[in-house]
Amino acid sequence: MCLALPMQVLETDGAWAWCSDRGERVHVDVRLVEAAPAGSWLLVFHGTAREVVDAARAAEVTSALAAVEAAMRGETDIGHHFADLVDREPQLPEFLRPAGKKETSNG
Repeated sequence: MCLALPMQVLETDGAWAWCSDRGERVHVDVRLVEAAPAGSWLLVFHGTAREVVDAARAAEVTSALAAVEAAMRGETDIGHHFADLVDREPQLPEFLRPAGKKETSNG
């Protein structure tokens, strides 16, 4: 399993992009993703962009990483980091659902 960090593209130069990682400029290889213009968001693992994501997804990943950091400090109240999951019933992935049955957001 890889843990990719969300980074915003500052500028691109062919196969590479300068990105912002929590205020630091990082040189990222973007050859594995399609287009990564300035302003776009990437999930980056070991200096290589793995996926282009929207700002909302980048914020979700950033919040989840903050939860991991809080848990490592011994904090136990980390539910607020997962606002997208609060008050939501768990859902089976599509490939585990019975054939022909669609699951609704209410379960």
